Amino acid sequence: MAALAKPELWRTEVGDAVAVLHIPGALKRARTFDIDVSLWVRVPEDHAEAWHELTLEIDGKQKWHRRIASSCPGQTDGLDYHCRVLLEAGPSLRIRAVAGTRGSVVQRLQIEAREDL
Repeated sequence: MAALAKPELWRTEVGDAVAVLHIPGALKRARTFDIDVSLWVRVPEDHAEAWHELTLEIDGKQKWHRRIASSCPGQTDGLDYHCRVLLEAGPSLRIRAVAGTRGSVVQRLQIEAREDL
């Protein structure tokens, strides 16, 4: 009986506006990753016109961007994005998430890549 392969899990979490995750290439096989990016911001009590945004870049190219008004004054708000990426055999993958805010403050920015077997 062949041993079951364990899926790869890559993750980074920062308390800043930029998070970068590098996934090294595999020479002998292609891999598919489920990518989840999450941004949490603290919203001020006086949240009039506060907003937050999240941009996702894959290998230097913008994949997704969204800006929304921050809600939940005095609490946290956030943005999430999910996508799937096929990583061919050989090259590595660079995932970069960039948060922007006005009024709100970045609490946490996280990128997680789970291999789909």
